[in-house]
Amino acid sequence: MMESRVKKLAVTLMDATTDKDPLVQEQIYNALCYLGDSEPEEILNSCDEYLRQHDKLAYPHRVTILKAMEAVLMNNIDYLDKSTAKIVIFLASNEMTKSKEIIYDWQQAASNVLVAAGRRFINKVMEEVLTKFQPGILPHYFIVQTFANLSVSNVFGMVPFLNSILGTMLPMLGMAKQDHMKSVFCYALQHFSESIQEYLANLDKAPDPTVRKDTFSNEIFNAYDVLFNVWLQSREAKLRFAVVKALGPMSHLMPSEKLEEQLPRLVPGILALYKKHVEAFYVTKSLCQILEASVNFGSRTLDTQLDALLSTLHPQICALVESSVPLSLKNHNEVLRCFTVLACTFPDRLLGFLLPKLESHNERIRVGTLIIMRQIINCAPSQMEIKKPFILSSMKLPLQDNSNKVKRAVMQVISAMAHHGYLEQTGGEVMIEYIVHQCALPPDTPRKQAPEADDLTSDSVQNISINTLFLISTTVNRMDAVLWPYLLEFVTPIQFTGALTPLCRSLMHLAMKKQEEGENAFLIHYDTHANLPSPCALMARLLIVSSQPYLGDGRGAAALRLLNVLHLNIHPVLGELWNKKIPPLVEHLEANTEKSLSPKEWEDKLLLFLRETLTAISDNTWICQFSTEMCKQLNSYNCFPSEKNFLYKCIGTALGVCSNKDVVQKQLQELLETARYQEEAEREGLASGFGICAINHLDETLAKLEDFVKSDVFKKSVGLFSIFKDRSDNEAEKIKSTLILCYGYVARYAPKELVLSRIEADILRNIFQYFNTRDLMLKLCLIRSISMISQAISNSAQSDAFVFSRKAELLAQMLEFIKTEPLDLLRTPIRQRAMISCTYLVLLEPPLNEPDHVELIDTCLSSVLALPPLDVLKERDGHMPDALHKETLYHDTISALKGLLKSILQKDLTPRGLQSMFEHLGPWIRSSKEHERERAVGVSAMLLEFYRDTLNVSTVVPFYNLGLLVALFSPRCSDSLASIRLRAVDCAYYLLCIQLCYEGFAHNYRDETVERLKDLKNGLEDPDFTILFNTCYNIAMVIGKRLPPDQLMSLLLMMFEGLADPDQNCSRAAAVMINAVLKERGGVLLEKVPVIMALIHSKLQEVDEEHLRKAAQQTVYILASQHRTTVVSSLLGSSLPFDSHTCAMWKALAVEPALTSQILELLLDKMNRDVPYKENKSFLLGSTSERIATPLPFAATCALHEIMSAPESGAAVLGLYPHLFVALLLRVSCTVGVQLPKNLQSKERKSASWSQAPRNLEPCSCAVEALRAMLTQGGSDEAVKSVGSVGGWELMKSPERHHDGIALLARAMAKHAGPKLPLIVKNLFPMLNSMYDSQRITTTAFFAELLNSSVVSDLILLESMMDNMTGRQKDPCTLVRMLALRGLGNISSGSPDKVKKHGAQLLASMVNGMDDKDDPDNLVALEAMSSLSKLLEHVEERDIRSMLLHIAIRIRPFFDNENHQLRTSSIVLFGNLTKFSAGNCEDVFFEQILNGLVTLLLHLQDPKPEVIKACKFALRMCGPSMGCEGLCDMFLNHLHEDRSLHYGEFMNDVCKHLMQNYPEMLNRLISTNLFYFKSNWVDIRAAAPMFIGFLVLHGDEEHCKQVDLDQLLSSLKVLLKDPAAVVRMKVAETLGRLVRVV
Repeated sequence: MMESRVKKLAVTLMDATTDKDPLVQEQIYNALCYLGDSEPEEILNSCDEYLRQHDKLAYPHRVTILKAMEAVLMNNIDYLDKSTAKIVIFLASNEMTKSKEIIYDWQQAASNVLVAAGRRFINKVMEEVLTKFQPGILPHYFIVQTFANLSVSNVFGMVPFLNSILGTMLPMLGMAKQDHMKSVFCYALQHFSESIQEYLANLDKAPDPTVRKDTFSNEIFNAYDVLFNVWLQSREAKLRFAVVKALGPMSHLMPSEKLEEQLPRLVPGILALYKKHVEAFYVTKSLCQILEASVNFGSRTLDTQLDALLSTLHPQICALVESSVPLSLKNHNEVLRCFTVLACTFPDRLLGFLLPKLESHNERIRVGTLIIMRQIINCAPSQMEIKKPFILSSMKLPLQDNSNKVKRAVMQVISAMAHHGYLEQTGGEVMIEYIVHQCALPPDTPRKQAPEADDLTSDSVQNISINTLFLISTTVNRMDAVLWPYLLEFVTPIQFTGALTPLCRSLMHLAMKKQEEGENAFLIHYDTHANLPSPCALMARLLIVSSQPYLGDGRGAAALRLLNVLHLNIHPVLGELWNKKIPPLVEHLEANTEKSLSPKEWEDKLLLFLRETLTAISDNTWICQFSTEMCKQLNSYNCFPSEKNFLYKCIGTALGVCSNKDVVQKQLQELLETARYQEEAEREGLASGFGICAINHLDETLAKLEDFVKSDVFKKSVGLFSIFKDRSDNEAEKIKSTLILCYGYVARYAPKELVLSRIEADILRNIFQYFNTRDLMLKLCLIRSISMISQAISNSAQSDAFVFSRKAELLAQMLEFIKTEPLDLLRTPIRQRAMISCTYLVLLEPPLNEPDHVELIDTCLSSVLALPPLDVLKERDGHMPDALHKETLYHDTISALKGLLKSILQKDLTPRGLQSMFEHLGPWIRSSKEHERERAVGVSAMLLEFYRDTLNVSTVVPFYNLGLLVALFSPRCSDSLASIRLRAVDCAYYLLCIQLCYEGFAHNYRDETVERLKDLKNGLEDPDFTILFNTCYNIAMVIGKRLPPDQLMSLLLMMFEGLADPDQNCSRAAAVMINAVLKERGGVLLEKVPVIMALIHSKLQEVDEEHLRKAAQQTVYILASQHRTTVVSSLLGSSLPFDSHTCAMWKALAVEPALTSQILELLLDKMNRDVPYKENKSFLLGSTSERIATPLPFAATCALHEIMSAPESGAAVLGLYPHLFVALLLRVSCTVGVQLPKNLQSKERKSASWSQAPRNLEPCSCAVEALRAMLTQGGSDEAVKSVGSVGGWELMKSPERHHDGIALLARAMAKHAGPKLPLIVKNLFPMLNSMYDSQRITTTAFFAELLNSSVVSDLILLESMMDNMTGRQKDPCTLVRMLALRGLGNISSGSPDKVKKHGAQLLASMVNGMDDKDDPDNLVALEAMSSLSKLLEHVEERDIRSMLLHIAIRIRPFFDNENHQLRTSSIVLFGNLTKFSAGNCEDVFFEQILNGLVTLLLHLQDPKPEVIKACKFALRMCGPSMGCEGLCDMFLNHLHEDRSLHYGEFMNDVCKHLMQNYPEMLNRLISTNLFYFKSNWVDIRAAAPMFIGFLVLHGDEEHCKQVDLDQLLSSLKVLLKDPAAVVRMKVAETLGRLVRVV
């Protein structure tokens, strides 16, 4: 019986193999394997019988079964008896050979079965297969392939058979006519040969250790004869491919003399295959095996094939390796292996072939050859030892190749050479120099076209070179003697600048090694190393490159570290100083970045370090040599302007320390003669150097400059023998510029006690002759020199007593320069630099006369303030790259002007001086151009701040012009530009602070009133006119309080002039007068109120200015306070939608609470006086009607919204809160779905076409917005936000979801406005009986949600609200009934302590709701179930037990309802009912749990997440009632609502517990699952058979046998045809598990 059941399962599965879905086929395969693991012999026999009985079964389905048999064999081979194995072997043999044609998948699967069986039953397999391998008869293709695979899977078992197999096979080779048969013979010979080699390599483990290579040699050779001489000549590429794969392994088994004999033909034959498009890797692999076999026995014939081998293999290394093709890289490596084999045997011949190839100009040939050279250097070191000189000499041409690929290959060869001692030979230095050259490669220039895939950039080559240099200097110990101190030769040549960082790092590593070896090893003997740079040269070089520390990957730090390590080799006294000074310099670099490092600060640190170093050396001869060496290096830095600039400063520093004045003058002369004056950086550097030198050699420096001035270069007639005779006129101007700069720097650096005596006599005398020039560069240098000279005078020791006689002359010259600059362009820094010079000159004695003073200020102001705006300057006379430079120059120019004006004011720091300054600035402050005003006010604020901070009042004096100055800036506090407004307040603030100083208050005194101006500035940042006017008003109040009485008139007079200001913002205060008149006389204007209101509206339309709007609102407020009814009626008569002007007028009525309350009551009366809408029959819609809003309530609603949207209305809204809330709530309910009147609909369509966004006229939206505004102003802003955050306001407008929006509002009100609810509820109670359904729905929804909150009970509203909700159960509106039940259910949340008291009444309402007959969509029933679930937690058990069974049976049909909400609610309720199942109801309810268990478990796969969540809850609740602790724990631990569930594993464990505790339930559970085989939901249809599978898996044997297998199989067979593949997969999986049933 068992056999028939297992077979029945297996047959069912095998019948399903015809399924077309690959995943289902895979599951069927897995199920068969599962059955096979349980009953391997039975399943193998069933498969055998099935395949024999279904002889016509298509081969793809046979393949699935055969694969399953193979898997069963692989997993259970050790447990099978011989009889079963024999059956399987016989079947597989027949399946494999049944068709003479090759059907690959089928026959391959059968062959795999035989190979799997052969792992243990090799003799049985061979016995069967050999019957079909008869001499003289060509065997089946897969017979041969099976032999081959058996030889791989069972080497020790198969090799003993190979001799006889080969004996039988060899005659068959000639019989094979078809290529596929020839290929399989090759495949077999390849694997036979590999197996034999493995057998021979492991003879110690072999069953027969007497087996020898000669046992197979002759047969292998005979086979080789056929393969090589016949089959290899085939045109079929696949056959040649198979032959060549076999020849390699076969060559190791051939007799040595035969292989030697065949080599002259074999090698050319293999090589010829490269031309026949056979995959090169297999050819090369085979060739390599043949070469190894030949070399192993010491072949002499191979020598004759060497040329052919090399000429064939070499191009393959030269070919491009495609990294995306794996075999391409493998072939490359195999070819290199071939070269390694040849290099070990024929080193001379190989080098004779390779070295000439290095001379080729073909990039690929040279790269390929270098790759081979690296291979043989690494892999044949002993053979290459005596060839090192030849190999080194052969590298000359590759070293000159500019190809990046060649460079990379050369670098790899050099790296290999370094490891094997090549670089220690003569010529090794050339290789090292090559590496350094590549380290110094310049960066790549950006390419216009995208690079090719195999392109190599210079940056890549440089990185490889840097890594190579570092590795050979740090990891190859034998290289230390080669590299030290040789690498120092590359430090000073300028062409190796790019390599300095890696050079310094390598040298530092080497130097530290040498230090460890001892002082003698570390000290450099310069006399024996003639090419090494001198200590002076090294120090100069490393110091200069450190000036640009972040170039070249941080060469500054590397150079300084190397300098520190080399201190003993530079000068013996430097160790202690450098160990102290250099580490902080390096730390400073590491603490900064290229962006954060200050270049000037860094240069100053280096120059100080140099000065301290030279002082420590204190050897004048050494210092002279050092300065001479730096002068020699000057020309090297012609392409490095920044470094050369710094070099000049270093030379100046060294000459300053030098005590030999002759050397100093000689060096200065040399500098002047050799300088490249056309380079700006060089001119600057030379001048700086002269200045630094003058610190200690002032007279010598001036004398040398004097000589230079008198030289031929400055004469009109250039002398024939002058050193400058070849210089052009343009360069002569640049020489003059440099000379002038030199004088400036000399004055700047000269000793303070000596400078004054030299300025007029020696310095200015030589500068003045060059002022009459048009050359821009010369002008700039003149200006800079004058600045430096002026600063030098100011800083000198006797500056106070010094009268500078040339001051006026120099100032005039500076002004001339400024005047020549165009007023519409900013091209050069002339005006900026000239103003800086003037700044320093102004401070010198004697003071300027009045005309010069006026001209200086006016010229500079007009030159800067009149410039066009910055963005215009950027666009003019330049392109975008110049924009940033112009912006910087612009800001620098403004700063220069400010500095000059401060200098002028400082000379006359009095009210008169201040007045004089603002007489010049006044026209600019009042300019009609914004950019001019902005600059002028900015400059003014700076000057006043400077005046305040600098002022020192010794006696109390009047600030007589305070009023005039304050009035100058006050109108600007409302300027159109915010920046001007803010700076104008600053000006007023500074002026009042100055007044306090003049009144005798201390500098640090802060007046409370004046300080308010700072706070008021915030109001000026906002462009809103209301805020501006209010802020300006407050500013005026501050000024009025602090202004002295005698200043008021001057202030007022000046302010009156401000009314004519072109900026309207500055004249807006005049409008206040209108309101003053109305306030005084408005009471008698009742009849004129409508006219005035209309006039106000028309004026607002004509002039839409903010200050006019504010004034108009004030007007409306004044009128309403006198005639409120008339004003309201007039405004309600405005056309809808209200335009912005009307809205502004409505908002004016919200200013004063008492008035606002009266206005709101008026509007409420008008809103409630008429019906909310009228119903119009629509002709097009037949009997249907549309609701049209009535005009007056609609207009009143809009007006309420406008008033209550004003923040000032808050107090009035709070006083009318309940009335406003109820009225607007009901207004919202009555306007849901209501349309606009026809006249407004057309107006709304027209407004939609206007450019501005139209106001939303939809009645319900207006009502909702009014309600929101009312709540916001009534202090319930949190409620508004709460409703808005969940989309409640939008829901209120939806006819379908209106009640949900009301519920959200009620929830928010209960939370945030509890104290206001009693009056609201009281006013709403009558609305439950309203004639309008919408109002009853709104009121019921509001009350229902209020009952969800404890506030109802706290406010003693529960009883009355519950009675009202109960009364609504008979309401004709279904939605009202549903909402009433929801409210009653919500009592469980809001007032849980009251549920017990009213339990019976509440439960009765819920049961009645579930039995509601007028409920076609089950909405009431759904709500009843949901509410009952909530109530059950709080009711008395006695109240529920009588209804428990009735409820459980009533809700059970909903578990599988199409409506997911009903499924969710019913399942949750079922879970809650389990709490009451204890006691008398326990057994009855346990039966209900068992009835629903399968449903709940299956619905864990429900398509709706909320249903899944409900099932998890219900199962957790049912767990304790099931009497199974393990199952209860599982439900509690795994069924978390917010955690995902691995359903399969979970069901497996559930079924395990079910079958352990309720084994008798197996049939019942399976029957229930069968019902769900027809479910509409795919996942549940898939879960049901899986459920059954797990039940069977864990059921005990006795109960499993009671399962009606026929019925189950019948149902599963039907389900196997399900359209969903996932279902069929689960059925197949279950069928595999049904082995337990049998």
